[in-house]
Amino acid sequence: MKQSVAIIGTRGYPSYYGGFETAVRKLAPYLSSRGWDVTVYGRKGASKFDDPSRDARVKSVITRGLETKSLSTLTHGLTAVLDAARKKPDVALIMNVANGYWLPLLRLRGIPTLINVDGIEWDRAKWNRLAKFVFRTGAWLTARFGDRLVYDAKAIAERWESDFGVGGVFIPYGGSDVPQLPVEIGLSHRGYILMVARFVPENSVPEFIEAADNLADRWPVVVVGSSGYGGELEEQVRDLAERKPKVRWLGHIADDARLHSLWQHAGVYFHGHSVGGTNPALVQAMACGTPIVARDTVYNREVIGDTGSLVSLNVSKMIEAISRVMIDSSLQNRLANAAKARAAEFYTWDLVNGRYEEALEKLASSAGAKSRSRRREAQSIGQ
Repeated sequence: MKQSVAIIGTRGYPSYYGGFETAVRKLAPYLSSRGWDVTVYGRKGASKFDDPSRDARVKSVITRGLETKSLSTLTHGLTAVLDAARKKPDVALIMNVANGYWLPLLRLRGIPTLINVDGIEWDRAKWNRLAKFVFRTGAWLTARFGDRLVYDAKAIAERWESDFGVGGVFIPYGGSDVPQLPVEIGLSHRGYILMVARFVPENSVPEFIEAADNLADRWPVVVVGSSGYGGELEEQVRDLAERKPKVRWLGHIADDARLHSLWQHAGVYFHGHSVGGTNPALVQAMACGTPIVARDTVYNREVIGDTGSLVSLNVSKMIEAISRVMIDSSLQNRLANAAKARAAEFYTWDLVNGRYEEALEKLASSAGAKSRSRRREAQSIGQ
């Protein structure tokens, strides 16, 4: 008999917005191929139903919500949880602790939950005091009402153990091994600097913009990403691209092949993320065989080990570290090969998907055993 799983908390399937959506694009078809009945909840207009890679076995359910920066996650999470509670799948996979507010509804319906807690959202500079409070409270509720937690980095697990006293299972993100792809028109292999990030301060975007102003005098600089809401950082990148002929701002890229090509041929990929756990972009860059210069954080150290160059958040040191790799082709090759080998050993989708399925099976089986026990007790009382 097929087990059913509801995936709640992303923009839908298939969607290309961020790390959660990437994980669902890999996990949902995998579970379907293993015999699961998979339903992914999403938002209107966010899922690409005409995507040729879409697995028709995966059900997509669109629910309503308020499309604002502060309320979209909470409101879409609530409507998805209400629908799932009515349909009662065997298990639910929840993404994002903001949905912790709705976990009691699933518990009341006897639906076990596996929650990917993501990063430490209440540490992110992009949120105001109220939003940080909302995330911190959601995290406390997740620790209180979630059945099993997923941490995508060991450092995240240590933080949750310290703050909330709860353990969980470590499941990182995966990277896809990609074939050799052509170089983007106008660029050369190992001849340009690349940054891929959402435009928020904790991704070191302001510092990279300042460094790029210097680096673009010597090498092409390619910037991929946006804030999603406009704002000051987008204006700064736009101004830089207008002033510096060697700077290209490509905005958000949903085409995996194009993004993989940019990573595959970059001379340096600068990764400035600081408050998440295992970052999907970093793992995929490693899988593409990219020389990496990363901001020195506990999370980035955990992922890249000694396969990349780590640098403090200092513009002059960033310029120095990136330049050192750009001028040394042997160093580029050594870093690229080491990163690819590490990704193949520790960060593959086969590994990630298998761990998710194992965790979901344990929850569903445990819930099924409890349900059978309750039915037997009820039958014995009625006899």
